[in-house]
Amino acid sequence: MRSPIEVFSNWVDTGKDEGMEKNHFKPVIKMIDLFDTDKEFTCIDAGCGNGWLVKYLSKMKNCKKAIGVDGSSKMIAKAKKHSDNEFYCSDLLEWKPKNKVDVVFSMEVFYYFKKPEILIQHIYDNWIKNDGKLIMGIDHYYENEECHEWKKQINVDTMELIKIKEWKNFFKKSGFKNVKEYQFCPEKNWKGTLVIEGSKI
Repeated sequence: MRSPIEVFSNWVDTGKDEGMEKNHFKPVIKMIDLFDTDKEFTCIDAGCGNGWLVKYLSKMKNCKKAIGVDGSSKMIAKAKKHSDNEFYCSDLLEWKPKNKVDVVFSMEVFYYFKKPEILIQHIYDNWIKNDGKLIMGIDHYYENEECHEWKKQINVDTMELIKIKEWKNFFKKSGFKNVKEYQFCPEKNWKGTLVIEGSKI
């Protein structure tokens, strides 16, 4: 089985990463709507892939800085090629921004960590300003039965299948307040993208 970094790097080689914006755009826009973009803000995309979301956020009128960080050097190289925003290739568990930001977004990333609660705590402690937010979106979670075979299909060694209640508890134990859950863009047998938001107060 391959590591998540190997999987994502292969996606760059095969062009599969190009579908990320198309497949995730609708739920990600709903995630952005959970944050007040009518005021000036700074943001980080945790696990930014080829940088499409950072590029989108940076064009918003009140966005003063948009940063992307990802563990795949190939993803980051592609992101830098198509955008002049700040991008960093690093293990998310080790990386820290020079300055904390108002909001951290992340789409389809956290379940690739064996202990995602450690990442959530790290982001709370080191990435987010007081009165800031973490807004996480994932499609791979226990209640969404359509995704249960993904780990086998992708042949990846780490893909945690976690219940909604557990994800919310990870946020609460890290110190986040006003923790809320959403399931955006559901269809027939698809339960939708699970979104968890929490505020650092």
